[in-house]
Amino acid sequence: MKEFDETDYPRVGETAPDFVRPLVNGEYWEDVALSELTPDGPVLLVFHSMDGAFPGTYIWNEISDRAWDDRYDVTLVGLSISTPNEHLEFVQQREIDYRLFSDPQNGVAETYDLVNDLDGMTGVSEARPAIFLLDEDRIVQYVWTADQWPELPDYDDIGEALEATTSGRES
Repeated sequence: MKEFDETDYPRVGETAPDFVRPLVNGEYWEDVALSELTPDGPVLLVFHSMDGAFPGTYIWNEISDRAWDDRYDVTLVGLSISTPNEHLEFVQQREIDYRLFSDPQNGVAETYDLVNDLDGMTGVSEARPAIFLLDEDRIVQYVWTADQWPELPDYDDIGEALEATTSGRES
C-alpha cells in the first residue's frame, strides 16, 4: 500500500474550485464548467482512477448499485485523467448513466491538491480517489479522500451525507 501525504484539499464549509473540462456522456462530450451543474442542486463530484483501473470500476459499480441519483435530487459526475474517447468507451461498455469530466493533464487534481504520482511512471499522475458533495453554491457539504492507495470510500457515509444535504429534495 502507498500512504498519501496530508494535503490542502477543499474541506467542509469551503468553496470548491470551479473548472471547465470536457464532460462526457454516453454519446458525446462538451466543455462544461462545474459551476454550470451546481445551480440545479447538489453535485457529487467523484475523483477516480483512470478508466479501466479496478478502484474506479469498483467505485462506479457501487454508485450504480446504490442508485443515489434515483433516490436523491443530486447530480453525479466523475473526473479522471482519462481522455474523452476513453471515457466514452468506458461509459458505453460499463453502461454508466453518469457523466465524466476528462482531465488528461491532471490540472483539476492539482487545483484540488489531490495529485497522486503513479509509482514507476515518471511524469504520470492522476487524482487521488476523493468524493466531494457540493451544494448549489459549490460549498463542500461532505468530503472523503483516500489516505492510501488503494482505498475505497465508506458508501454508507456518503449516503448519509446525501440524505442530510438533499432532505426535502428527494427525487
